[in-house]
Amino acid sequence: MAGKDVVELGCGTAYFSAWLARRGARPVGVDVTPEQLATARALQAEHGLAFPLVEASAEDVPLPSESFDLAVSEYGASIWADPYRWVPEAARLLRAGGTLVFLVHGLLLVLCWPNFDDPAGEELARKYFGLRSLEDPADGSTTFHLPYGEWIALLRANGLEVERLVELQAPEGAETRWDFVTPEWARRWPSEEIWKARKAA
Repeated sequence: MAGKDVVELGCGTAYFSAWLARRGARPVGVDVTPEQLATARALQAEHGLAFPLVEASAEDVPLPSESFDLAVSEYGASIWADPYRWVPEAARLLRAGGTLVFLVHGLLLVLCWPNFDDPAGEELARKYFGLRSLEDPADGSTTFHLPYGEWIALLRANGLEVERLVELQAPEGAETRWDFVTPEWARRWPSEEIWKARKAA
């Protein structure tokens, strides 16, 4: 990571960017929420780190085109922003040959998760075709989830070629940070996915 220019889309408290900075990268965190960025600045001061934080939506980033070697999203823009808007922005921000890496909920998890009150089960509970977004009735928040074919088509339409899809399996003894998926479920099926795509050189 040393010397790499990195943009984190939907950085929240920017802990992911902080990890990258410690490895020698030059990150820029982008988030639409002022409170999250205030926490990020406080944590930078506490831990002796300094890198730019930009208040903006990942769907419209006020940074120059072709400025970054790597664009990342760890449950930031990758689920909270419209992929048909943030993916083109990520592609615009990347230099030729640059890499996009993002983490999302596993598609099978989303399909087996019947509602926002109960954990995922062992049966399909949602339609695959037409899947785009889910709204939490408790707080009105919206998360975005695409079928595999749509992800691939969207990435390719923006000059990004998929290099890898990692379907994560929870190890024995794992705990979960969410109440909508159990460790037992996540050992049998992928609850998280990491996508890696590269911009044409």
